[in-house]
Amino acid sequence: YSNWINQVAGTTPNPHPEAAEHNEPWPGGRANHYLFDLNRDWAWQKQKESEARLKYYHTIMPHIHVDFHEQGSNSPYYFAPAAEPIHEQVTQWQRDFQEMIGRNHAKYFDENGWLFFTKESFDILYPSYGDSYPMYNGAIGMTYEQGSSDLEILTDEGDTLKLTDAIAHHYTTGMSTVEMASQHNAKMVDEFAAYFDKAVTNPKAKYKTFVVKGSNHPDKLKKLEAFLQKNLIQYGKSSTKKPISAFNYQSGQTQNVSVEDADLVVSTFQPKAVMVQALFEPDTYASINDTYDITAWALPYMMGLDAYATTERLAVSEGTPTYAAPEVKVGATPAAYLANWETMEDAKFLAEILKAGIKLRYANEAFTVNGKTYDRGSLIITRKGNMHMGSRFDNIVKEAAAKYGRSLYSTPTTFVDSGKDFGSNGVPFLKAPRILALRGDGVSSLGFGEFWYFMEQELHYPITMVNTDDFGRVNLDDYDVVVMPSGSYGSMLNESRMEAFSSWIRGGGTVVAIERAMSTFQGKGGFNLKRYATDSEQKEATKQTDEEKEAIALTPYADRGSRFESSRLPGAIFKLKIDNTHPLGFGYSGEYFTIKNNGSRYAYLPNGWNVGIIESEGSYVTGVAGEDAKKALAKSMVFGVENVGRGAVVYMADNPLFRAFWENGKLFVANALFFVGQ
Repeated sequence: YSNWINQVAGTTPNPHPEAAEHNEPWPGGRANHYLFDLNRDWAWQKQKESEARLKYYHTIMPHIHVDFHEQGSNSPYYFAPAAEPIHEQVTQWQRDFQEMIGRNHAKYFDENGWLFFTKESFDILYPSYGDSYPMYNGAIGMTYEQGSSDLEILTDEGDTLKLTDAIAHHYTTGMSTVEMASQHNAKMVDEFAAYFDKAVTNPKAKYKTFVVKGSNHPDKLKKLEAFLQKNLIQYGKSSTKKPISAFNYQSGQTQNVSVEDADLVVSTFQPKAVMVQALFEPDTYASINDTYDITAWALPYMMGLDAYATTERLAVSEGTPTYAAPEVKVGATPAAYLANWETMEDAKFLAEILKAGIKLRYANEAFTVNGKTYDRGSLIITRKGNMHMGSRFDNIVKEAAAKYGRSLYSTPTTFVDSGKDFGSNGVPFLKAPRILALRGDGVSSLGFGEFWYFMEQELHYPITMVNTDDFGRVNLDDYDVVVMPSGSYGSMLNESRMEAFSSWIRGGGTVVAIERAMSTFQGKGGFNLKRYATDSEQKEATKQTDEEKEAIALTPYADRGSRFESSRLPGAIFKLKIDNTHPLGFGYSGEYFTIKNNGSRYAYLPNGWNVGIIESEGSYVTGVAGEDAKKALAKSMVFGVENVGRGAVVYMADNPLFRAFWENGKLFVANALFFVGQ
């Protein structure tokens, strides 16, 4: 930012909003290196800055935490009390003290003639903000928002907002907060202690215990453990052996379940009781539907875990799950090494050996060899094709498997007991993909950053990042996959460039189009992507009765927000039916829980592969979603693949890499990059 502002600002600040100094180029100055908004990352701690911050936070556990922000220059100053919805776990004292602090701020703002607003926009629900996370940890968490001034800027009211004004406003609320903390220090300390006493002895929680089955994949359990440890959430084992009544996250039904020794058990009777409830509860209660952010994030859905929530309190003892060591059953000089395809750790293993120049194939269908069955997606690393590497071939494969804790098997023959032999055309060669990722004007900086982070810090596989302004100069024949993060690509792809792009796809290229990037292909010649299959289907879906039209037309102005209530979808969870026989679905079961934060719906592909679909209105699981939104999404495609000539377009109406925390979606992206289009 400093480098840029010094290039565009003159010796005298220019207050006109159209001046260059008030219009930052892509991606804007708020984000970190990977273009993440760190004020969405408190609980997830996906970025190193967040992880370091939370380590320090937990050493001090403040009684008050203020997150100083800026907002649009035409918005007056915002301070607490927060807007609804406020999570039901927030205590009355936390609400009251926010009110007291806000009234103290107001006194000083009124004295100076400064405008402000409270109780609007900024709620306390999503657990990963700089105000909500402290609130869920006993503190008085607050956001203070100052209109952005740069050095000077003219507001719509004709006033000039200066940086000195912004500093004065933030300084005043900061000192006012300290003043109130000083005046009420005894009460504040007592309430803070009482908060944790109650958490340990009598937590306010519908569900008292959460049980994560030990039968889940060890990779997923390890990831859950790491997450709980980062947030200082206690977990262990339970000695309870009798069946208990519990809510099944996967089925959405309450049933009897037995707790086993290998299960990971989390009790709400602990200092982090509120965080446990906020992160695990199947349904997040929202007092109103008008929310600032997503409204569903339960860990079992996010991580793809077989888990249960029970209203019974189970005794939890210390102890952590034990995981069997990876199996390494390999011969001296096997004809092929074999590895499963089940989690992101398998994808990291694949990326590692591809970077080392290893050639391999993968299974399009299950097969059995040496009495062991391997599922679709399994990696078949034959000595044939790698013989020029000599013993390095074996060392690379074994070392990569050890690095990522993968089980590794081998076979002395490529002749299988059942399924296709390894030399079959039905066992495709897996070419190391050369990947181009688009960034720059028109592209969501957050969407690009999520993909960049995923490739560089999680999958560890190289990409070439290209600005949209430079796309016309790219020789696409140098690449196998083009990734289009959410965004608008109309300026990049004029008619001639779109034809060249389509020609590259038809010649064997693969495109991964995420969220809004799908509109690039919607209704375009040569592609079958549509919102509705037919005009009559669209007309039927959007028709209104005369009574409905009249009710909308006669909505009182004071209730104008209610017009959009039934179509709201700020971020809810839906259950998808997955075709795991298609390469895009390899490694998944027949179901997947998606975080859907847009109402875009797409018809089933008539001649493509509808890999992830919303079957009906009943596919809705939890979170704020209006009735019209749920109705519109019924019978729609979320993940699909359209074959175009020898190439393919992968459509992802939902972003599996959303904020990097939706762990169970990441394998879809690896599948799209490595398997689709091979």
